[in-house]
Amino acid sequence: METSWPELRKACLLLEDEAVLALNKPAGISVTGERHDTDIVDMAAARGETLYPVHRIDKVTSGLVLLAKELPAHGQLTRQFNKRTAEKAYLAVTASTGLPDRGVIDLPLSVGRKNRVRIAAPRESIRRDGDTWLVDEQDVLAGKNYPSVTEFTTLARTDSHTVLALRPITGRRHQIRVHLAWIGHPIVGDPLFDRSGTFARTHLHSWRLVLDAPWRPTGTLELEAEPGADFWRVGDAIVATDPRQLLSSASELIARTTPTGH
Repeated sequence: METSWPELRKACLLLEDEAVLALNKPAGISVTGERHDTDIVDMAAARGETLYPVHRIDKVTSGLVLLAKELPAHGQLTRQFNKRTAEKAYLAVTASTGLPDRGVIDLPLSVGRKNRVRIAAPRESIRRDGDTWLVDEQDVLAGKNYPSVTEFTTLARTDSHTVLALRPITGRRHQIRVHLAWIGHPIVGDPLFDRSGTFARTHLHSWRLVLDAPWRPTGTLELEAEPGADFWRVGDAIVATDPRQLLSSASELIARTTPTGH
């Protein structure tokens, strides 16, 4: 995606103060550190602006990304991600149906061949207990693995797709993408897992973020990035006829108690 930093900054700006910059990133642009790619941090640096990523979202993922403009704020914010006190929510469209209204995916992750993230257990050992997907301890593969939990709420259904709001309780690399794919509900357009067709983008979006921000008058950062029209269109189909109303309802839904069993 060819664009200049001033153009990207202006088009995607959600919030800016003396300490942070929040952007609604398009799919297809890296945040930082991706080989052979020009990323947001490099683009800004080339124009004399130093930014420190507070968190990362994948290149294929659109939506909210928070960057610090100074190191003290960066330290305060990244600690909240490390301690899992940052409140995060994503949106996704799966190339499948049959998911419950609410669910929990409690599956450990590991890194396999070619540095690919996978579930740390054989696929056939994954079982569903009510609305929770899990594996028994004896089925977890030997070696290093990372406990990983994703909660989700179903927002809309069509004959062939499902729109989800998700909260990654842990923040592992590719967590949402791997969790959904391994329970049989891959994200539409995911280059790692979706083999259902050719799509313009991956339908995963970083939607909401709430963190403590002592330097702000309210003491908090409450950020929300609305997905673009391309998120709601899958091929020739529209998966939500009134996205703003859907997201308004979703804000209340994701705040409710998670399913029994988590």
